[in-house]
Amino acid sequence: MDATAYRGVMATELNKPAVEQARSLIRDGKVVRDERDDWSEAAPTAQEENDFIEREGWTAFSHWHLGIDRDADRETKQAYSFPYGDFTRVHRSGVISAESRAGQYDHDDIEDALRKLLDLIDNDQDKD
Repeated sequence: MDATAYRGVMATELNKPAVEQARSLIRDGKVVRDERDDWSEAAPTAQEENDFIEREGWTAFSHWHLGIDRDADRETKQAYSFPYGDFTRVHRSGVISAESRAGQYDHDDIEDALRKLLDLIDNDQDKD
């Protein structure tokens, strides 16, 4: 997803069901503890997104994105931003990348939620 998907969208707000899903996945150990630069390879491709939407629907797709534009058509990819996983697991790299973008474009509530998810991932790893 290019940077334009993150900027200037005042209607973009924290997608609370996505936060809950991410927390649940982390608690269940469904996490890839990769590094920030790994997200470019780990992020779902446009075709993988299309296949997921076809299989699971738009609501399930929305739960993999911490940003939601309430003014956009909910059945378009443009309504969703700040992805954090690959449709099966949370990627630490995705959380880091999304946190950076959220901070860059002043989405403070999304940035804060992502920081908390990163802390949850890292604190959970310390228990291993």
